[in-house]
Amino acid sequence: MTELHFLTIAEASARIKARTLSPVELTDAFLARVKRLDHRLNSHLLVLEEQAREDAKRAESEIAAGWWKGPLHGIPIGLKDIYNTAGIPTTGHSALLKDHIPTEDAFTVRLLREAGAVITSKLATWEFAIGGSSFDLPWPPARNPWDVSLDPSGSSSGSGVAVAAGLCMGAMGSDTGGSIRGPAAWCGIAGLKPTYGFVSRRGILPLSFSFDHAGPMCWTSEDCALMMQVLACHDPMDPGSASVPAVDFTAGFGDGLKGLRVGVVRHFFEKDLLTDPETIAALESSITALRGMGAIVGDVTLSPFGAYSDCGSLISRAEAYAIHQHWLRTSPELYGAFGRHRLMAGAFVLAADYINAQRERSRLVAELAETMKTVDVVIFPTARCPARPIGEDSMASGFQPFFNRAFNVTGSPALSICNGFSQTGLPLALQIGGRPFEDALVLKVGDALERALATRIRRPVVVG
Repeated sequence: MTELHFLTIAEASARIKARTLSPVELTDAFLARVKRLDHRLNSHLLVLEEQAREDAKRAESEIAAGWWKGPLHGIPIGLKDIYNTAGIPTTGHSALLKDHIPTEDAFTVRLLREAGAVITSKLATWEFAIGGSSFDLPWPPARNPWDVSLDPSGSSSGSGVAVAAGLCMGAMGSDTGGSIRGPAAWCGIAGLKPTYGFVSRRGILPLSFSFDHAGPMCWTSEDCALMMQVLACHDPMDPGSASVPAVDFTAGFGDGLKGLRVGVVRHFFEKDLLTDPETIAALESSITALRGMGAIVGDVTLSPFGAYSDCGSLISRAEAYAIHQHWLRTSPELYGAFGRHRLMAGAFVLAADYINAQRERSRLVAELAETMKTVDVVIFPTARCPARPIGEDSMASGFQPFFNRAFNVTGSPALSICNGFSQTGLPLALQIGGRPFEDALVLKVGDALERALATRIRRPVVVG
C-alpha cells in the first residue's frame, strides 16, 4: 500500500470522498514528515501546524456531514512565500520583508481555502522570485531531494522540493521566466505555467507585470489539472485576468492521443543551445511514446531561442526594477547579493530598448500563433541538463540551463513533466506548450506521457 505522503492528490481525494481516509490523518502524516526531513531540504520557511490541523478537522467534519467540496477538500497544499496570507508572514525570502504580515489572502489562496484545501506551509523561494540559491539571506536555500548537494532550481524552489520529497501534495509556484518549470524539471515533478490571465496574480509579490504567472506544482499532470479546476477563476481586480468560459481541465484524460499533431522545436536543443545527450535521448523516447499512442510528430521551426531569451530578459529586468527601485535606493543592504545584482540590471534598460523588445514580443507571439495552426502542441526539453551543484549562479557564469522563457514571452500554457532519468539517477524533463487557454490539452498530453513512460513510480529517497 502506498504511504500517505506518496499518494497523489487524485488518489487521496478519492479516499477522502469515500471516507476511507481522514484529512486529519493525512495532514498529520505530512506535518510529521516535514518535522523529520525538512532540516535536510530547507524547503519550508514556516510550518502552519496549528492552523493546518484546525483546517483538517474542519474538512473532516464537513465531509462527515455530507459536504464534500471537491478534489482539494482536505488536501495538504504549500504556498511559495510570495503569496499573501492574512495574519501570516509573507517574506519573499528576503530580510526586507521578514516582518511583513499581510491583512488579506492572495486571491488564489482564498480560492484554495474555499475549496477546502489545508494550507500547511510557506515555502522557500529565491529572494523576490529572482535572487538565486543564496546563502546571505535570513533563511538558507532549498536543496534538491534527489541529491542535497544539488540545486533544485528556482525561483519556486521550496515548492518543487516539497512536492518531490512528499512534504505536501501540491504547491503554488510562480513563473516569470521559468520559475515553475525549472524546479519541476530538476526536482522531477509536474509544473504548469498556465496561460497568461487564467490564474489571478492579485496578492502575490510581483516581479514583472508582463510575465508573472501563478500556477500549480504537483507530482502528476493530473494533480495539476485538479488544482487548476479551483485556480482558474476570473478576478476583476487583476488587470491581467481573463474572463473565459469555465474549463474542465481533466477533460479527455485517458482518451488517448490518436491524431494529435505534435511539433518538435528541434533547433532549440540541437542548434540554439547545445543540450546534454541524455536529455535528448529522453526526448526521443517521449516522441516514440507519442507515436505509439497515435500522435503525428514532426519538426517545426521558430525564431532562434536567443530571440525569446533576449526579449524576455530585457522586458522582465526593466519591469522588476520598476517594482523594486525605491527599496534598492533606500535599503540596498537588505537584499542578498544575487537578488540585488539581478534587480539592479533593470536600471540600465533604456526606454527605447524596452519598447523595441515589446515590439519583438508581438512578432514572436504572432509567429508562434501561426505555427500553432499546423500543430496542436509543441515540445522540447525543459532543461539542457540535469540539476547542477547548488551555489552555481548561471547568470554570472553565462550558462543558461533552461528553455523556459519562450512561453513567458508568448503567454502560452507550458507544462514540464519528468520524462526520464540520467545515468546518475537525476530527473530529466520535457516541456509541452499549447495554444492560449488550451491548458487542458497540454495537461492531457502530459498525463498520457507520464503513464506511458512510467516515470511517476520513482521517488527521491530522503533520509532524516
